[in-house]
Amino acid sequence: MSTTPLVAGAVTFMLALGLVRALWSEQLASLVLDVPNDRSLHVRPVPRTGGVGIMLAVAMVVLLFAGGPRAIVMPALLLAALFLADDVRGLPVGLRFAAQIAAAIWFLAATGPYGVIVLPLLVIGIAWSINLYNFMDGSNGLAGGMAVIGFAAYALAADAAGSADLALLSAIVAGAAAGFLVWNFDPARIFLGDAGSIPLGFLAATIGVLGWQRGIWPFWFPALVFATFIVDSGLTLAKRLVHRENPLQAHRSHYYQRLIRMGWSHRRLALNAYMLMAATAGSALWLRQSSPVVAGLALMAWGCALAVVVAKVDASWHASPQRREALKQKA
Repeated sequence: MSTTPLVAGAVTFMLALGLVRALWSEQLASLVLDVPNDRSLHVRPVPRTGGVGIMLAVAMVVLLFAGGPRAIVMPALLLAALFLADDVRGLPVGLRFAAQIAAAIWFLAATGPYGVIVLPLLVIGIAWSINLYNFMDGSNGLAGGMAVIGFAAYALAADAAGSADLALLSAIVAGAAAGFLVWNFDPARIFLGDAGSIPLGFLAATIGVLGWQRGIWPFWFPALVFATFIVDSGLTLAKRLVHRENPLQAHRSHYYQRLIRMGWSHRRLALNAYMLMAATAGSALWLRQSSPVVAGLALMAWGCALAVVVAKVDASWHASPQRREALKQKA
């Protein structure tokens, strides 16, 4: 990788490391606490302002290096500010969703034109990515580690293609996420919060879309990089809709949540998820310049492999005493 993205990522790492540490200091830790409830995977109150440290570090280093397309950076920072207010006081669901759609439209309007068929699909896809990251932020080290791997993959691909601004922004986000991860890895001292998960989901989607639009990577590249998150969140949502459950209601039925409930430690889950995502991201980097036939076969192979993983988790869950207990509580 070029020197500038590496330096920017290292600077952001150090800034985020210090900022996030300050946010769980005794003086600031009580500002926004995640108090456990019957749907939580943690048992004690934990500050959830880690995302503030990430986004402050990103903003400072973007200004320092004059890096990153404004159509991505500005909406991401505004989402962070708005959803910090949501972390503190709570915002209506309608306002949250409207802000996500507005950010997606802002980005697409500034980077278009896109076709009349593609445009609404991209708006939905960006909004889905925003919420996907929020859904998957529920286990120590999981979302932070996935951000390090995913944005590092973006940085490597963009740098290899000579897209300096996307490589720089991706390296900055990866560095900030790594600084946060030091304090979020099990046992977590601080959580991401919506002020972190929402803009990270936006950044994952918009950098992915812009890289595809510029021809840096094929359209499937971001999906394979973040396949671990997409499969878990997508299948869980589909199952809840089939069972006529409210998709907006908090729950503990994601695959990663079920593994924790069946006895996996947060650390074991995170390390296994990192290995899986490193494999999908590494494959995406290797395949991005392959022929459509080779890429298609590889994507089919990954689909089969992930289906096996999902089936194994489902089988273990259906045979577990934890599932029987959950069914009793529902009844």
